[in-house]
Amino acid sequence: MTTRHVFIAMSLDGYIAREDDSLDWLTPYHAPDEDHGFDAFMASVDGLVMGSGTFRTVLRFGGDWPYAKPVIVLSHSLTRDDIPDALRTRVTLSRETPTALMSRLDAEGFQHVYVDGGAVIRSFLQDGLIADMEITLVPVLIGRGRGRKLFGEMDLATDIRLDQLRVRRFSSGLVLTRYAVSSPSSSKDA
Repeated sequence: MTTRHVFIAMSLDGYIAREDDSLDWLTPYHAPDEDHGFDAFMASVDGLVMGSGTFRTVLRFGGDWPYAKPVIVLSHSLTRDDIPDALRTRVTLSRETPTALMSRLDAEGFQHVYVDGGAVIRSFLQDGLIADMEITLVPVLIGRGRGRKLFGEMDLATDIRLDQLRVRRFSSGLVLTRYAVSSPSSSKDA
């Protein structure tokens, strides 16, 4: 069965991007000599699922496309014309629900999938489809109404319990915490 994993940075007040999807608040914490585990994480996955906002943000980085693995963009607004010609063999669009998409990827032989983007992560969490999350807390406060929240409002029938597996502190001030995610159907009310 395909497992789904999250690897993401978040401000201390819960934001993953500014309202304009900018990630400039991360720049002061970039330490080239620190290995936060992203390369090892990417080596462990077969492909990525992201939302249209994340896709547009990555396109704005310019330069070479950073992912060698297949990328599936969940979107009801993008069309094939929104994908640059050079990426059409590596990026596909899907309007499937998270559950339907994961069933398809499982049938196609995917084993581990990286899930990225706030709304996509929340939809996968709500459907009980995330196995674990590695969240890097960045010691910065962006401020209310100035960004995009990682968790935001989620319509949950029951609590989603997280079991802390590991915590790593870096000299740059970043703190990476890995959580196992309990399925909503197996969660107990706290």
